[in-house]
Amino acid sequence: MKMIKVDNYQQMSEKAAEYIIDRVTKVPGIKLGLATGGTPIGTYKHLIEDYQNNGTSYLNVTTFNLDEYIGLSGEDKNSYRYYMNDLFFNHIDINKEKTHVPQGDVGDMQTECLRYEELIAENGGIDLQILGIGSNGHIGFNEPGTSFQSKTHIVDLAPSTIEANARFFNQLEEVPTMAITMGISTIMKSKEILLLVSGESKKEALEKLMNGHVDEKFPASILKNHPHVTIIADKAAVAD
Repeated sequence: MKMIKVDNYQQMSEKAAEYIIDRVTKVPGIKLGLATGGTPIGTYKHLIEDYQNNGTSYLNVTTFNLDEYIGLSGEDKNSYRYYMNDLFFNHIDINKEKTHVPQGDVGDMQTECLRYEELIAENGGIDLQILGIGSNGHIGFNEPGTSFQSKTHIVDLAPSTIEANARFFNQLEEVPTMAITMGISTIMKSKEILLLVSGESKKEALEKLMNGHVDEKFPASILKNHPHVTIIADKAAVAD
């Protein structure tokens, strides 16, 4: 794993955007795996600014998001489809039909898991997957104990994950307790992974990733086995 250390969240976001822009311009028809939550918001902001100022085009880009809450439609302001449209897709020239987010409000969620997994495979897999890391080591919504062999699946969210996501809702009780997520094996099939880590709350998780053992109790540890992982982390997240 390659580590790029930066001073703060702003620099992490700028560096991540530069990394993505480089790949988008060099790889025709690139397939991007995208993340949500608080960490990538600044990155998306810089990508939009670059599009507006430099005209980097996303017309030939296909995207796959990591996850979605179960029970929320794409029109719900707390859904990850809404998040992606509002914070990124609506502001660039991407074809919305080529932006894919798991559906959280369909009747048969197991069929949706299979559909999403097959959709990724049919498109040749993901070229560059953007990831964050949870304080408990989760990647996507793959909580501790998730099999490294898992494909797209349904997950019960850990209490720490629900609490961390509560800031996006009016109250804790509104946060969904289940989600559909790309599995760990799905993520690991990506040709390249870009992990973004910011803030003191992620320091322990990053230290464990860098110096701990590969263990399903800490899902992110599997990234040690991937041949092409780049980590961009700010000072607050890097152990002294």
